[in-house]
Amino acid sequence: MPAVPPPVPTPQEPVEPQELLQLGTEADEPCLRADAARNRARLLEAAALLVAERGADAITMEEVAAAARVGKGTVFRRFGDRTGLLTALLDHSEKKFQAAFLTGPPPLGPGAPPAERLRAFGLAMLRRTGDELELQLAAEPQAGRRFTSPPRRVLRHHVTLLLREAVPDADCELLAHTLMAQLDPALVHHLVRQCGMPPQRLEAAWVDLVDRVTGTATSR
Repeated sequence: MPAVPPPVPTPQEPVEPQELLQLGTEADEPCLRADAARNRARLLEAAALLVAERGADAITMEEVAAAARVGKGTVFRRFGDRTGLLTALLDHSEKKFQAAFLTGPPPLGPGAPPAERLRAFGLAMLRRTGDELELQLAAEPQAGRRFTSPPRRVLRHHVTLLLREAVPDADCELLAHTLMAQLDPALVHHLVRQCGMPPQRLEAAWVDLVDRVTGTATSR
């Protein structure tokens, strides 16, 4: 006898706007004096430039301090060690990106149709990954935490909410995993750096994927 096909997912309840899981905020840290806040901002900016130029594995705390024009002790007091510095740098980037899709202007932020927001989200993710590829690869969670780390959960939850608006009769939780796989930094590294694929091809593929999943099409 032929195999019985799996049941079609039942339509999901309409999703009301809800607050996403938030990453750490500046309020989580001790209140900083104005000079300490300026030093922290300079250190993060200097670290970001060094990572972009040479890769996360090549930078040292001493180089970051020199580039930011602060004492080496300031870097260690503020971030503890190199891992703490890279973690703070990635967290800073995550907060800016989360603010953009939570409260920023459409189509990435609220106010555009869900399919349009999905397209904008993936394009912004791919461009951000291209700008920060070395940092994101250095901060890649271990296999056991890959799908449970707070930043990944925030992004996947956002995609799930948009899918529930765009295709409410789909298994949106699993579909969100499928879409997020195309935005994975390790895959971007493989396709762009190892296969020589132009980033524009990845962006076009993302838009095509969203169009096919949601049954919509852009006017390109």
